[in-house]
Amino acid sequence: MDGYVDVFVLSVPKKNLKKYQKISTAFGKVIKKYGALEYREFVADDLKVKNGVKSFIALQKPKKGEVVVTALVGFKSKKHRDQVNKNVMKDPSLKPMMEEMMKNPIHDYKTMTYGGFKTFVNAFGK
Repeated sequence: MDGYVDVFVLSVPKKNLKKYQKISTAFGKVIKKYGALEYREFVADDLKVKNGVKSFIALQKPKKGEVVVTALVGFKSKKHRDQVNKNVMKDPSLKPMMEEMMKNPIHDYKTMTYGGFKTFVNAFGK
């Protein structure tokens, strides 16, 4: 079955959310330029789960004043993802942004979780 996604989960201080959104929007344009099929980010809205299910709050453990953000990047395959990411990392427009983020981080990168996932079920049958 075709399809591959990268998924990120991180906590962002609410005071930095607009800045994070601006950076993510710029990154989304670059990754789209190199062939990503989809790039979306989501801000947690309803994390109060019941019935013994673990919430993203339990997994991410945001600090007071932080909000959980998750991102999904869609690709044709893992090979396609690897090629897109290789090209993205070479893009000169990202260098200043990356340098600024390392110099003045807007979230704690050590708490970010990430993984690549291959499609297992596709209810829409693409």
